[in-house]
Amino acid sequence: MKTIINTPKAPAPIGPYNQAVLIKDTLYISGQIPINPSTGSLVEGNIKEETRQSMENLKAILEEAGMTFENVMKTSIFIKDMHQFAEINEVYGSYFDAATAPARETVEVANLPKFVNVEISMIAIK
Repeated sequence: MKTIINTPKAPAPIGPYNQAVLIKDTLYISGQIPINPSTGSLVEGNIKEETRQSMENLKAILEEAGMTFENVMKTSIFIKDMHQFAEINEVYGSYFDAATAPARETVEVANLPKFVNVEISMIAIK
């Protein structure tokens, strides 16, 4: 049985999906892009701000499910420009303890929803 997880502290889905789905102890979080949930506007300016907003959206969903970044086992990062990897990694890394950081892949893609520069999804376990 699956439980749908949604919170107003993260952006509402922009398509036919939910922010996250909890199955037993495993939480599957949909990719989060840099949308400010309070305004519904894209956070633009620089890749660090965009990454931070994406991570804050993920944090809100984790919290809604009663979890933290310590529960994250796997992340997927999709970026528009691999030249921005170091800046994205710097912000992303600040949310984790390096010794217990999750598994991850980072993939450069041609385009992302709303033509943002970064999208991050996660799998977490209670």
